[in-house]
Amino acid sequence: MAYKSTHLRTTLTIRSIISIHYFDYMSDFTFPGESHDFWELLCVDKGEIDTIADSRRHTLKRGSIIFHQPNEFHNVITNGHTAPSLVVIAFECHSPCMDAFRSQILTIQETERALLAQIIIEARHAFSGRLDDPYQEELVRNTTSPGFGAEQLIRNHLEELLIHLYRRYFANPLPVPPQYTGRPRLGRPNETYNRIIRYMEEHINEQLTIDRICKSTLVSRSRLQKLFQELHGCGVMEFFTWMKIDTAKELIRSNQLNFTQISERLGYTSVHYFSRQFKKITHMSPSEYATSIRLLSEKEHPPSDRQG
Repeated sequence: MAYKSTHLRTTLTIRSIISIHYFDYMSDFTFPGESHDFWELLCVDKGEIDTIADSRRHTLKRGSIIFHQPNEFHNVITNGHTAPSLVVIAFECHSPCMDAFRSQILTIQETERALLAQIIIEARHAFSGRLDDPYQEELVRNTTSPGFGAEQLIRNHLEELLIHLYRRYFANPLPVPPQYTGRPRLGRPNETYNRIIRYMEEHINEQLTIDRICKSTLVSRSRLQKLFQELHGCGVMEFFTWMKIDTAKELIRSNQLNFTQISERLGYTSVHYFSRQFKKITHMSPSEYATSIRLLSEKEHPPSDRQG
């Protein structure tokens, strides 16, 4: 048999890392601001902050991640009430797909949270010095116990983080049940769509209504319904139900909550109603899913991170 090799294509490459930080700020901390010729991402791990990107002021809560493009002025302002924890990573990347991240504020999920944690872990192996020094301008390699492959893993994890976010927000929106189309049928997701998705992600534990979504995202009812029909062939509330079930699957895989606790966390009125909705979407009960081969495979490849 004549085997042929396949050259693996690379769509996104991190050229270098400038800084990796994990900060626990005081509630009255302010950073005067800066601009530089490389990318910087900031993710809120705890609390709440305000940040200014050029002339635009944004409030970021836990799970929010903002991307500052090269030469964009930005700063950090705490609100005087909560002491936030932030992950800040500065890096060089000239891949064309990075254009999609310009001035974007997205919401991370468990997969991205785990990748950020791995970057911090590997940075402690690879570099000496403190990761909580906001004025550190150079990463110094650890020459005593660097950890085998730590720098390569940092690059791999960061590239994977960006690819996951790009797939979810820009290339292939949140996957949908099998009876729906996995990719948008008409056009591409726009900022309005991304804003709606972010809002539903941030309120996944509540019982939303169409009117509330419209009011909070500044979208008319007709436009909202038309947008999801065009992109997914379903209504927005149907899609929100699927998002809840996808989150439930992640919680089941984490094996930290029982089904009653999961249903309560996601805002269901009873565990029985949650179970019915779960089976309607996945075609198996929560207990069947918890012991299925699918769960074992999705621990490594969650459905929300695969292209359909």
